Amino acid sequence: MAAWHFFQDKWQEGNPGIMGPMTHGSWLASTVFDGARAFEGVTPDLDLHCRRMVASARTMGLAPKQSEGELMEIAADGIAKFPKGTALYIKPMYWADDGWVDVDPETTNFCFSVFESELPDAQGFTATLSPFRRPSIETAPTDAKAACHYPNSARALRDARARGFDNAVMLDPLGNMAELATANLFLAKDGVVHTPVPNGCFLNGITRQRCIQLLLDTGVTVYERSLSYQDFLDADEIFSTGNYGKVLPVTRLDSQDYQPGPFYAKCRELYWSWAHGAL
Repeated sequence: MAAWHFFQDKWQEGNPGIMGPMTHGSWLASTVFDGARAFEGVTPDLDLHCRRMVASARTMGLAPKQSEGELMEIAADGIAKFPKGTALYIKPMYWADDGWVDVDPETTNFCFSVFESELPDAQGFTATLSPFRRPSIETAPTDAKAACHYPNSARALRDARARGFDNAVMLDPLGNMAELATANLFLAKDGVVHTPVPNGCFLNGITRQRCIQLLLDTGVTVYERSLSYQDFLDADEIFSTGNYGKVLPVTRLDSQDYQPGPFYAKCRELYWSWAHGAL
């Protein structure tokens, strides 16, 4: 995969070493990151991803030196290193170089990666209920996009794939639906869209927020509320939103099959139109 990384004030190609065995980020998990996309010549909500990057760093006790605007300028430089229209993943990262359990904010370090990453096809994916749950804000820094959350997602995915599914649906600590291991989740039932209300156990995704607003703007009723696993089994259709795949349909949840439905299609069409400046 073609990749460029802005580290120590210069662009480096490939997969350069940025941490050592004594680095806090690799040893004690102070790493935070964000993910944005460039595709078909657009970079939807790049400013919001950069803003969240700075907020995540501060939540983890780090001291980011770059502003939202500076991050966007670095992103533009990185994108320009690839042929126009290349599908890219845009990933700024912060971590601490030093600290004893807690971070030493004065040692905050930074790398900005831009690399080739095709959008997944829109044929859809299968999911299963995971035995693993999302943590609450009392038990993990769920208000940051922190690398320390992802081993929990990884074990949920590993379990799901071992049982023949593509992704995992995860509950919150109280047993309500939270999200997929890798994206936010929506259902449509009887002409209305529903999605789990952000309750501190998962990030209120930037693509999620954008899609809700786009649907509302076109007259679709969207409820953010507590939802059960059974609510999703009883749904007319299910779809996901997230930076990696943007808007994708769920075609099976455990033993229940679904067809990509009109609300999924509308949401995806609205998002693509908005991203390309047509809305």
